[in-house]
Amino acid sequence: MKKRPVDLVVISDVHLGTYGCHAKELVKYLKSIKPKQVVLNGDIIDIWQFSKRYWPKSHMKVVKLIMEWVAEGVKVHYITGNHDEMLRKFVGFKLGSFSIENKIVLNLHGKKAWLFHGDVFDVTMQHSKWIAKLGAIGYDFLILLNRAVNYISKRMGRGPVSMSKRIKNGVKSAIKFIGDFEKTAAEIAIEKEFDYVVCGHIHQPQMRKIKTDKGSVMYLNSGDWIENLTALEYHRGKWKLYDFSKDAFMITNEIEVVDPLEVLEKNELFERLMQDFNGMSSAKN
Repeated sequence: MKKRPVDLVVISDVHLGTYGCHAKELVKYLKSIKPKQVVLNGDIIDIWQFSKRYWPKSHMKVVKLIMEWVAEGVKVHYITGNHDEMLRKFVGFKLGSFSIENKIVLNLHGKKAWLFHGDVFDVTMQHSKWIAKLGAIGYDFLILLNRAVNYISKRMGRGPVSMSKRIKNGVKSAIKFIGDFEKTAAEIAIEKEFDYVVCGHIHQPQMRKIKTDKGSVMYLNSGDWIENLTALEYHRGKWKLYDFSKDAFMITNEIEVVDPLEVLEKNELFERLMQDFNGMSSAKN
């Protein structure tokens, strides 16, 4: 496969080491590009939920591909997030073209881009970290449960649904949190006279100009590789929001899907869900 040249690629919220991570799809994407510079914008490895019992080959392939870029001299900036916050004690570490940072500023064709993960704006992270960690476990379970539902839905000839997206898009407080996050990032970036502010953290891919009475800034969010499977690309002076689901030539039968029955077959909650689902199906027939 011919690789696409990219001046800069920004990836965040991969959450390697969790069931929700779409590592195999990410591997396909990484193999399709030839970047000059890479920013891993936080939560690449999910240290919060890391377990020796779950580390598939596809997750290791992601790490291997990134290390190959480093060996080739490609600049790779690892920006720490909340799920990999343990790496913050190593901020300033450099090895060849690899570095660990909390935030960076890049000069892109004469314009300044401010890149950081974004958990600094999260009040829950600042004051009730245990609630955030509990929420992360619940989110991971919801994603896994969603895969189980979509597995059954596919067997019945129906389309996929995203439970977490529906919750986020339907709960006013979640919508407000996303709006406040974007507004706060933009306002600070405008005060600091940056042209671009690039974040992750909220798993909400976005690329839009935000204006205030003090000026304007291009706000960008790279999304995630749990639900949206998105990344930001900067090439020849232009930004692009890459969406794996719309990149048809990359979708093959080799896409890895964690078999929910294998993971949850002994889970009582899942068994009850299956019984209720089968009961509803029988009633309809």
